[in-house]
Amino acid sequence: MRNSVFIWAILGLMLVLDFYVFQAVKTVTQNSSHKLKMLVHYGYWGISVAAVLVLVLIALTGFENWPHAIRNYVLVIILGLFFAKLLAAVFFLVDDIRRLAQWGGSKLLFKDGAGSSLDREGITRSVFMSWLGLGLGGGLFSSLVYGFTNKYNYQVHRLQLAFSNLPAPFKGLKIVQVSDIHSGSFTNKHAVNKGVDMILKEKADVILFTGDLVNDLAAEVKNYMDVFNRLKAPMGVYSTLGNHDYGDYYYGAHPTGERAEEKAKNLQRVKEIHGELGWKLLLDENIKLEKGGQHIALIGVQNISGRRGFQTYGNLAKAYAGAESAPFKILMSHDPSHWDFEVVPKYPDIDLSLAGHTHGMQFGVEVPGFKWSPVEYIYKEWAGLYEQGKQKLYVNRGYGFIGYPGRVGILPEITVIELV
Repeated sequence: MRNSVFIWAILGLMLVLDFYVFQAVKTVTQNSSHKLKMLVHYGYWGISVAAVLVLVLIALTGFENWPHAIRNYVLVIILGLFFAKLLAAVFFLVDDIRRLAQWGGSKLLFKDGAGSSLDREGITRSVFMSWLGLGLGGGLFSSLVYGFTNKYNYQVHRLQLAFSNLPAPFKGLKIVQVSDIHSGSFTNKHAVNKGVDMILKEKADVILFTGDLVNDLAAEVKNYMDVFNRLKAPMGVYSTLGNHDYGDYYYGAHPTGERAEEKAKNLQRVKEIHGELGWKLLLDENIKLEKGGQHIALIGVQNISGRRGFQTYGNLAKAYAGAESAPFKILMSHDPSHWDFEVVPKYPDIDLSLAGHTHGMQFGVEVPGFKWSPVEYIYKEWAGLYEQGKQKLYVNRGYGFIGYPGRVGILPEITVIELV
C-alpha cells in the first residue's frame, strides 16, 4: 500500500514536470522547421506518456511481482527521467523568477501608463537557460543509461602501503581485497567470471573479502558457486559478513515467529556457503598469518556500523582478543564508519583496516587528483585510502552492484595492496 502511494505521488509530480519542461522544449524548437518541431514534440510526449503508463501499470499490478532484473532497469529509467526533468526544472524556475522580476520592474518603472517594450513584446523565456536545463537534465539521464554498460567493467586499483612495524618477511606481501559481491544482482555469469580471472592473474599471497556476498538470500549465490570457488591464494582466502548478509532487508531487522526462524536459517546458510567456497569466514575472531618464522594478525568482525539505521552485529573486543602481541594487525570490517566510530579512538595499534559497503554510490566523478560522489555527504570515508596518524583505512568501491544496475564514474573495483 505504501509503495502504491509513493508511485502515485511520483506519477503526479512527473505529470507536472512534463508540462513544465515542455515549455522549454517549445522554446528551443521555436525556430526549427515544422517537421523537426513535430518530431521533437511528439517524441517528448511519446516517452513521457510511456513512462506514465508504466508507472500506472506498476501501481496496479504490484512492482514486487515483476522479474528482478526487469524491475531494476525499469525503475532506473523511470526515476532517471524524473530526476533529469527535476534538474532541468531548477534552471527553468530560475529563469521564470528572472522573468517575473523583470516584469515587475517594468511595471514599477512605467507607472505613467506609457508602457514599455516589455509590455508590448512580452518577456520571453531565455533560450540559453532552456538549453542549459535540457542539456544538464539530458546529460544526467544519458549517463544513467550509459552506466548500464559499466557494471562489469572491473578496475584494478594498485597501491603500496608502507609500515615501519611490518615484520621483514611480510615486506612485499600482496593482498587482493574484494568487497560487496551482491551475487543476487548479477545477470551475466561470463562477465563475473572474467572479473575472477583478473583477480587470479594478480597471484596474490592472500585474498580478503569484506562482506555482502548476497543482497538478501543465500540462494542468490547458487549459480555463482563455481565462479567464486575459483578464488585461491597461498595464504588463504578470508572473509567477513556485510550488512546485507544478515537478511535484514528481506525479513526485517527484528522478525518474530516463523519469519525469525527463516531468517536465522538463511544466515546460517550464508555462513556455510563461505566455507563451501573455500573461504575462512572470520566471525569476531582473529588468525595468524605466518611467514619466515614471524606472524601478523588478521582480524575479522561481523558488521559494525557507526551510523544510525544500520544494525551492529560484531564485537571488535572479542575479535581483537589474543591479537594484542602481534607486531602488525589488519582488520576486516565491512562498514567504513566503524573506523572513526571505534577503531581509531580505541585500537590505535590496528595498522590497516579494509572496508567496502558504500560502492561509491555507483555514481560520481573520479579523475586523477579528484573524486566526488553524493555518498561523501553521508560517509566521511567512502572510496580509496584514508589515514589518521599511523593508521590506514582502505575502502573498496565494490565488485558488484545493488539497486541501480550500473556504474557511472565509480567503477567496480579489485584492490591490489602491496605491503612495503
